[in-house]
Amino acid sequence: MRVRAAVLREFKKPFSIEEFDIGEPGPGDVMVKVRASGICGRDLVIWRGGFRNLRPPLILGHEIFGEVNGRAVGIFGAITDGTCPYCRAGKENLCVNLQFFGESRPGGYAEAVIAPAGNVFELPDSDFVKYAAAVCPLATAIHASKLGNVGPGSRVLVTGAGGGVGIHTIQYLKHLGAHVISITSPQKADFVAKYSDEVITDRDFSRKVRDVDVVLEVVGSATINESLRALKREGVLVLIGNTEGEEIRLARPALTVMREHRIIGSAAYTKNEVLEAVRLLHKGAVKPVFRTYAFNDVNRAYEDLINQRVLGRAVLVF
Repeated sequence: MRVRAAVLREFKKPFSIEEFDIGEPGPGDVMVKVRASGICGRDLVIWRGGFRNLRPPLILGHEIFGEVNGRAVGIFGAITDGTCPYCRAGKENLCVNLQFFGESRPGGYAEAVIAPAGNVFELPDSDFVKYAAAVCPLATAIHASKLGNVGPGSRVLVTGAGGGVGIHTIQYLKHLGAHVISITSPQKADFVAKYSDEVITDRDFSRKVRDVDVVLEVVGSATINESLRALKREGVLVLIGNTEGEEIRLARPALTVMREHRIIGSAAYTKNEVLEAVRLLHKGAVKPVFRTYAFNDVNRAYEDLINQRVLGRAVLVF
């Protein structure tokens, strides 16, 4: 089945808008007409060549929302085997045979996607852009907050607070009753302040904030050492992302040793956390923050993201 798609044919190069064969639906598959697809930070890492096991051509995109026979639906962004010990324990985000849309199979930067029926879920309304902008980052925040044991009154530092994950994470943290300390760029500070108790724009932010309970590390290599300096003894750093795809090095490992820091990786989210994110967005508990781009403008979207000109999430619309 041939559809129009934005095809990544070479890392760090513009996408090619072309007809592409995405295969045919097999037994148990459904064809979803894509209406909106979010651009995730993971997509940017792939675009830069940060996943060495991947080879172009690729159709990226795992934040996919659209229609099946006129019904508004979303697609769980990863396919799991459902049988491994992690899947059986309700931790399918750790499935040993996990396959992401946009990586091992064609993703949402296309007019249509073929998905297993079990990955398709109904939406409570047809505001596709809202869900494409915020379901993935909000579900990420839900999962990471659980790992960090965040609750009312927790002092939580969030790096990259003005980005797609960050802006929805700080809203969710306020929903939980946490004290939110946001690290962001000067141009995004005023907006980020709406959902923060403190906003810091300095690169050496540990000079201004100390002894936080939890760090939700969205940026990775560029900020992790400042984050660890700001973390209290026995504090938890939850590593959500590494946006540049660069090697992470601890500048002062003795600091983490002597303070008994815990560094925990956060692997996306579960299906239940996706549905919780949909529920929170539907009832307005978290407001999606995004900029839309026509599908044909995918290269402009990437240029804006790379140059930090997008507040929140960039969403491709069809």
